[in-house]
Amino acid sequence: MSDKEELGIGVDVGSTTTKAVLVDAEGSVLARFLLPTGAAAQKAAQDCLDELAAAAGLDLADVSTVSTGYGRKQVVYAQQSITEITCHCVGVHRLHPEIRTIIDVGGQDSKVIRVGPNGRPADFELNDKCSAGTGRFLEVMARVMQVSLNELAQMALQSQSPCTISSTCTVFAESEVIGRIGAGDSPADIAAGVHKSMAAKIAALSRRVGINPPVCITGGVALNPAFRMFLGQHLDTELVVPAQPQFTGALGAALLALESPS
Repeated sequence: MSDKEELGIGVDVGSTTTKAVLVDAEGSVLARFLLPTGAAAQKAAQDCLDELAAAAGLDLADVSTVSTGYGRKQVVYAQQSITEITCHCVGVHRLHPEIRTIIDVGGQDSKVIRVGPNGRPADFELNDKCSAGTGRFLEVMARVMQVSLNELAQMALQSQSPCTISSTCTVFAESEVIGRIGAGDSPADIAAGVHKSMAAKIAALSRRVGINPPVCITGGVALNPAFRMFLGQHLDTELVVPAQPQFTGALGAALLALESPS
């Protein structure tokens, strides 16, 4: 097994989940772990480290570590903190060096990053404070419709005529959905309207940066097939989805940790 000086750890503390990745000297992933961030980001970060150590069969104390994400300052064992904008670029560039635009949709925020040929950010845009362009939007709508997130996505894929959800505010959109239910609209058409509305908001954010194909989508929402379909339609391009789209920020942080060993 690799010497500690040949290892790197990246920890991405997001508002919804915390992700950690362990890489070897070649940047290959040795272990990864994800768990809910909850109300104690510092504990989540420590639990992720413990899980990596158990999976790798190593004592990871003193291994070079970079933290990222909104809670990156809570990773007390990290030697360095780097913004998720840079970490996502580095992680995606490792997996798909041809990518020039990253759309990252997380639980509480979204960002669009234009990637330079060197795998570093050239420009970016963040969503506003409204949650309508985030995973939280889908969670609220799934709760209103009394289905799981996976069921909401599968329903949307069955729609032939998506409803129009015109509001860009989660609270008002929730009222629209309740109204659609009361009017007897098809659950599939309502679900499709929800995904289409969210995709339109992210597409508008993307155009502010400028779409430069190929385009990659990351974050937990990248696992949602209905959202990917509608976003691809709005942008008129095929989207590249990494095998583990939730982990690109943590992967980038781990690769950066190799560049600045402890």
